[in-house]
Amino acid sequence: MTVQKLHQEAPPLNVDALLDDTQTRIVVCCGSGGVGKTTTAAALALRAAERGRTAVVITVDPARRLAQSLGLDELDNTPRQIDLGPRDSGRGTLHAMMLDMKRTFDEVVRAHADPERAEQILANPFYQSLSTSFSGTQEYMAMEKLGQLRASEEWDLIVVDTPPSRSALDFLDAPNRLGRFLDGRLIRMLGGTGGRSYLRMLGSGFGLITTVINRVIGAQLLSDVRTFVSAFDAVFGGFQDRARHTYELLKAPGTEFLVVAAPESDALREASYFVERLAAEGMPLAGLVLNKTHGHGAAPTPARLSAARSDAAAETLEDLGEHTLAAAALRLHARRMDTQAAEARERSSFVAAHPTTPVVEVPAQPDAVADLTGLRRVGHDLGSGSGAEST
Repeated sequence: MTVQKLHQEAPPLNVDALLDDTQTRIVVCCGSGGVGKTTTAAALALRAAERGRTAVVITVDPARRLAQSLGLDELDNTPRQIDLGPRDSGRGTLHAMMLDMKRTFDEVVRAHADPERAEQILANPFYQSLSTSFSGTQEYMAMEKLGQLRASEEWDLIVVDTPPSRSALDFLDAPNRLGRFLDGRLIRMLGGTGGRSYLRMLGSGFGLITTVINRVIGAQLLSDVRTFVSAFDAVFGGFQDRARHTYELLKAPGTEFLVVAAPESDALREASYFVERLAAEGMPLAGLVLNKTHGHGAAPTPARLSAARSDAAAETLEDLGEHTLAAAALRLHARRMDTQAAEARERSSFVAAHPTTPVVEVPAQPDAVADLTGLRRVGHDLGSGSGAEST
């Protein structure tokens, strides 16, 4: 089976149809770090707004690139409306926000606790560490914020840029890990709450365990954990239940996942794992956005031959000591052909493993995407890349 044949087997991803469908309420952009998720999410939300949707995009990108590209100095935990310029009759609206995981955690505490207990939790050193740096907190709070936005019914489309994790699967796994930790036996034991029957079984041996724990983590931290768990347990009564609730939102009708990847082996391997995980969990996959490509479609065998011939011609010119500019151009052409061929091989490998997954390609941008014009260009590529009529 040839590379070109594999390329033809990938069904096209019609991004505009996805955005225009009023039944689509949540689009989650996921993938490994550095593949362009933030730009893709912003471009999708902008294109949806300019096609009539009331859209909001939530990003977790700490580099603040989204704010700059949307013409704002900064974004915070509250959605801000974006000025889209002169309005057309059919245009919708666009809001944007950047997740502040500690502020979101604080909001959840205040929403579920009386003022006195909330302040006790917020001032607790263990909570302050948990809410700013504990593994899984960012992913969990991204789901919390998504749930808040969805419940508000203020927007008919929410586009989510997932955290820049090392692995794309962290977005699905981390919230449950955090929930299991907070509801787990160890932290209940350390806090002296829940599992009291277990402690009674330990009898006098618990004193020895407490002594060892004090030496390992310190008496002050153990005291902070106990204070935190005592207050926290009365407020929430089951963190895993909250994690499951937000997780179910991702499986509900109206949610669609877009896996974003660059045409490189590591990124597409992550994408492949994520596609398989979504299928196993029964979550809706819209398709793959293959970002930062260099040449549409697969590079056939003649292109690779062209690269070799260009290198040979350049070498001849260099040996003659003439036409150095032409030789450089030939070398550049050869490298581009090599890049296209390598990308085609990676793409073909993904398509062979997932032949029913729709794919849309977005070419590498000539300049950094730094404003609405750049985001519109990416949105146009996303729409026209599927063969849909662009606006």
